[in-house]
Amino acid sequence: MKLLRHGPLNREKPGLLDAGGTIRDLSKVIADITPDTLGAAKLKELAALDASSLPAVAPGTRLGVPIDGIRKFIAIGLNYADHAAESNLPIPAEPVVFTKAISCLSGPNDDVMLPPDAKKGDWEVELGIVIGKTARHVSERDALDYVAGYALVNDVSEREWQMERGMTWDKGKGFDTFGPVGPWFVTADEVGDPQTLDLWLDLNGRRMQTGNTRTMIFNVAQIVSYVSKVCTLWPGDLITTGTPPGVGMGKKPQVFLKPGDVMRLGISKLGEQTQRVVAFK
Repeated sequence: MKLLRHGPLNREKPGLLDAGGTIRDLSKVIADITPDTLGAAKLKELAALDASSLPAVAPGTRLGVPIDGIRKFIAIGLNYADHAAESNLPIPAEPVVFTKAISCLSGPNDDVMLPPDAKKGDWEVELGIVIGKTARHVSERDALDYVAGYALVNDVSEREWQMERGMTWDKGKGFDTFGPVGPWFVTADEVGDPQTLDLWLDLNGRRMQTGNTRTMIFNVAQIVSYVSKVCTLWPGDLITTGTPPGVGMGKKPQVFLKPGDVMRLGISKLGEQTQRVVAFK
């Protein structure tokens, strides 16, 4: 099942994508897609709906972040060996954990706005994990039981703020609009094995990133288990899991985002995003 939120910013309504690719409105069924929606019982109830009986949403309607009320946006860095190499950083012995500001969350096709003094804006296509129930010190064996599903994430970054201004990664990762998520949240049963997913990203029509989640250094179960020992994970918490090689920082010569650029990215089974890069306003 693919759940989503559609409509103008801050006025989104709940919806789902039916088997034929039509967006259906869920407003008369639930108030919104929230952490409370992600429990097994509620997801089972929504999956049992006759989607064809729900009102269709007009094509081209804006999509928002698929879940409202995300309380933590956690990220894993350097989780593909070849990306660590292009970053001139060692392969980590344990997951590199940092946070992205909740205020950076944005819809999958919303503009990405560079901060006023941005010099090294960059892109990162990533698999996002959505937590379905409270996880605290869970084992790797049980970790996937705590995953409600997955979503496509663009971990937009500003490398100067990330790498050159005090080595506090959060600063370069949390600017407004630096966290596009969606187009939808896909339940774990529909995704199946999360370690078999293709990832890609194009900049201005040129392929920059190609990868597969099977090459992650730390897999989804390991990440959920590890992070649950660092902090309690709540329903709706989002963990983005690292990017394959091909980021602008790793190019020779380096390539960084500028106003007018267009990023298009996707993950198999999870859909696609398109963002236009704009100057600060």
